[in-house]
Amino acid sequence: MKRGMEMYKLNRRDFCLTTVAGVAAMRTRGALLAGDNESFRLRYIVGSCMYGKADIEQILPELRKTGAEHLDVWPLVHGNQREQIKKMGLDTFASLLKKHRVKLGIFSHFDLGPFALRDEIAVLQQLGGSMMICGARGPSKLKGADLKAAVLKFAGQMKPHIAAAEEAGIVIGIENHANSLIETPDSLRWFGEAVTSNSIGIALAPYHLEQDSVLIAKLINDLGDRLVHFYAWQHGMGCHTKLPKAQELLQMPGRGSLDFTPIVGALRDINYQGWTEIFMHPVPRGIAILESIEQVTAEINRSRCYLERCLEKA
Repeated sequence: MKRGMEMYKLNRRDFCLTTVAGVAAMRTRGALLAGDNESFRLRYIVGSCMYGKADIEQILPELRKTGAEHLDVWPLVHGNQREQIKKMGLDTFASLLKKHRVKLGIFSHFDLGPFALRDEIAVLQQLGGSMMICGARGPSKLKGADLKAAVLKFAGQMKPHIAAAEEAGIVIGIENHANSLIETPDSLRWFGEAVTSNSIGIALAPYHLEQDSVLIAKLINDLGDRLVHFYAWQHGMGCHTKLPKAQELLQMPGRGSLDFTPIVGALRDINYQGWTEIFMHPVPRGIAILESIEQVTAEINRSRCYLERCLEKA
């Protein structure tokens, strides 16, 4: 075991205690809450890029260890698992999913953007996936009426792409990426109001928002069923400058200063049924967040335990 691994390795006893406590808390809360919220749980998905450019067959067995059974596949530069799938062929990849009893959930394609997804939608559909995530297109740094007009224009431009997604049974998630058209809370709300199809919505990344958990929780409530994906990801000390690993990991839930309790409480309040993706970006892009497969899985589980504790308190 490499030096430093113990720093990141999840203590099994702590994890089990946390899981048991979470179940008990949910049962108690279930007696108090009405409607669908009484059985609310976070549904986890794992981003392949968290493991850098590791072989996808090494990643798939890790999913269930993290409480997930779905994979979010990333291409270059953040990972290269989409390229691996293309090289091995769809049938081989489908066989690997079956072998490891996991499923494809998402293709993330910030490289393609929202207007070039049709071919990948067809592939995603063939493999049984259900969501495509990308960024918006349009001018950035607009404000007020100019921003709203640009957001509405983009929503109109998406209509043929939404139609293709509807036909395939796929949902398109638009992330609030920095320096993009849809970045601010207002732009997110306007886009959510402008699109009415269930085949498009917001993939919310708190990293790109003001690090105020109450404001983020309010935004989640405002978005309601327009929220189709949630990144459990905070800003910490950022992801563009190479930092010591302990500082880089401050992006992970439970390590940085952002309190996720109001945030997961808001997810419960809207009865959010989408995936939660524990996430961060390493520097440089394309490397794993930690040195080994086991360390990455343990770090994801560390954040998962934190989120479950937040849900108990919410």
